[in-house]
Amino acid sequence: MTFVRALLGALCLVLVLPAAAEPGRDPGRLRAAVDAVLDQGSYARAEWGVLVVSLDRGDTLVSRNAHTALTPASNMKVLTSAAALHHLGADYRYTTWVLADGPIVDGVVEGDLVLYGTGDPGIADRFFESRGTVFEQLAADLRAAGIREIRGSVVGDGSRFAGDLRSAAWEPEDVNEWFAAPSGALSYNENVVSVRVSPGEPGEAPIIGSIPDHSGLPVRNEGVTVTGAARPPLALLREDPDDPVLVYGEIRAGGADVWRQMTITDPALFAAHGLTHVLREEGIAVDGAPTSLVEQARTRVGSPRITVPGTDAPAVLAIHRSPPLSTYLRAVNQRSHNLYADLILKTLGWEMAGEGSFEAGARVVHDWLVDIGIPTTGLRILDGSGLAPENRVSAATLVAVIEATSESDAWDAFWESLPEAGDRTLNRRMRSTPAAGNLRAKTGTIRRVSSLSGMVRSADGERLAFAIIGNQLPSQFGAKRLEDRVGEALARYSR
Repeated sequence: MTFVRALLGALCLVLVLPAAAEPGRDPGRLRAAVDAVLDQGSYARAEWGVLVVSLDRGDTLVSRNAHTALTPASNMKVLTSAAALHHLGADYRYTTWVLADGPIVDGVVEGDLVLYGTGDPGIADRFFESRGTVFEQLAADLRAAGIREIRGSVVGDGSRFAGDLRSAAWEPEDVNEWFAAPSGALSYNENVVSVRVSPGEPGEAPIIGSIPDHSGLPVRNEGVTVTGAARPPLALLREDPDDPVLVYGEIRAGGADVWRQMTITDPALFAAHGLTHVLREEGIAVDGAPTSLVEQARTRVGSPRITVPGTDAPAVLAIHRSPPLSTYLRAVNQRSHNLYADLILKTLGWEMAGEGSFEAGARVVHDWLVDIGIPTTGLRILDGSGLAPENRVSAATLVAVIEATSESDAWDAFWESLPEAGDRTLNRRMRSTPAAGNLRAKTGTIRRVSSLSGMVRSADGERLAFAIIGNQLPSQFGAKRLEDRVGEALARYSR
């Protein structure tokens, strides 16, 4: 009901908005037009941070609490993306290694096959034909090398990145959802699995399936198939992502399946399950069950150790190199994909500070901002995605990052990654306005927070960098309509 009331409030707001704000030639009139939009009804009591700067003339056109650090939501991805392009470059690629942890005799690996990750978030179907395409390529390379059997197990190794897989600052109710997937150095299928529960025979437990069907996700099935009304209806429950999924309640015989997409617990183990499945499908025998360094440590099986490609220990049998960073940034900014952003932040930490963690990546971003003279007053970086409500960034910092990037070789890759007004990448927002096909900006949305930061050309073709952050909003849905009105006003502005 809370969601419905918020949505109805947003719709009512749209109905009472005045005609398109007239920005006029005077910057003072532009500021007044922006204030008139943001001060609509209960939105006047929200915390707004706004800055509009001309990249061509260097003057400030609109400033409203511009230096106040607010919760940016996914506008944090602006900082992550720009820092990654600066430090790593648009052509940066991840490498995933397949290693033989044992001698190879007549095509048989007398030991484990180690799948070693370096942070690639894209071993999935977002950029490939299917979720198994990368593993099929690796299997083909193994066959070409004459490998026909693995006497041990496929071991997932995500040890390159240290620290928490999820930020401790995330809301507890989010951690089971797809947008809060754990970010390990070895990932597969974006670290989520879709659980499907189908009716069984009356009086029996329902049938559990998943996509992918080799997930290794632990499930406790306490559900019952019934012929009448389901009371209580079937639910898939999990308080902690490390717990098994509890299937509880009743499902009607002959009724519809129940689905839920959930995060997995151990990304490296999940990837090991995926590769094991593909190897067996491709005719390469794997004798042992999939495992990971985390799983081995938990069950005290063997002596887990960190494998390092290129050393004298494991032999390298196959290598996968990811698409370039510029491709992944489209997922970061157009799809606002948190996993990609968080793994890129950890990659910054690994590459620049020798530690693949949220904290190390945050230090790298902060130090880069300081080095190039960007204001960091109140800045707080807890993840790369902006999911943590306690992140803090000012509109001034966001605009300064956009301005600095516009003056660098990274601009084209950064600009191409941003959603475009009027296009599906920005949910058709500002369609049929001067902003359509003109304005590009990163969105941000979490509870009571909305943000929009990017660049637009005025009616004179002047490049205007802007950032709008709203906190303590009565509805983030209604706030997006206000952001659109500001974007339209900037696109109409003329000197």
